[in-house]
Amino acid sequence: MNYVGVDIHKRYSVLVAVDERGRELARGRISGNSVHAFAQFFEALQGPGRVVLEACWNWGRIYDVLSEIEQVEEVVLAHPLKTRLIAEAQIKTDSLDALALATLLRGNLIARAHVPSKATRARKELLRQRLYWARLRTRVRNRVHAVLDRQRELEMPQCSDLFGRKGLNALSKLRLAEPDATLLGEELDLLKLIDSQIKAQEGRIVAFNANEQATQYLQSLPGMGKILAAVAAAEIDAIERFDGAAKLCAYAGLVPTTYGSGGKVHQGHLLKSRNKWLQWAFY
Repeated sequence: MNYVGVDIHKRYSVLVAVDERGRELARGRISGNSVHAFAQFFEALQGPGRVVLEACWNWGRIYDVLSEIEQVEEVVLAHPLKTRLIAEAQIKTDSLDALALATLLRGNLIARAHVPSKATRARKELLRQRLYWARLRTRVRNRVHAVLDRQRELEMPQCSDLFGRKGLNALSKLRLAEPDATLLGEELDLLKLIDSQIKAQEGRIVAFNANEQATQYLQSLPGMGKILAAVAAAEIDAIERFDGAAKLCAYAGLVPTTYGSGGKVHQGHLLKSRNKWLQWAFY
């Protein structure tokens, strides 16, 4: 069995292969993360192999490419925060990182990360796009508030929501001095576009998750609507992979850090190592 560590980058990847005794067999650099070049590297090894890569930015495409290569028996996804050997190395290069991953895989010392299916990854991207638009909308609304706060004498009608129908109607009729008049108009136009994108996205999310059983279960929780339930279901993915409720709470970042020494126990901030999207949904 060959063991191959892959250090992923946006425009290239570095591979190092070792045998069962830890002897280095080959190393290579795959420019452009070409599918054909990956296949050639493993064909040259002349034997079955196991591969490990870290769960870094956009790992899914490389994971799928490696999984389709005939010589690859298993692709392991390493948890980046738990792979301490690379993070704490004083001498750090792409080749050394790949070699360290291959060595850890050979010794069965990789802290594995969960690998969602292609369908689940697609659901996550759909949901996260909606969250991106919502955050962008908040930033634009804050800019509108900043424009209004700059005005010395400004009368606005009393309304519970400045960006509701009554508030937007009042904003559209304001006559401000330049350049604030132009800036406000641009912000309002952008808000309309973002709102239309969010509504369209929400329609796709509801349709995409209409028959998803876990989403239906989560909607029975108080405060969990169609969007939050879909986010939580996609991020949890398979409830069976958690040993119990405590494991799920830790994964969601809903429990505090605990430090115990000398008979004293101190609990601090919430766990930093968590699924931020799942934590957001439960918040």
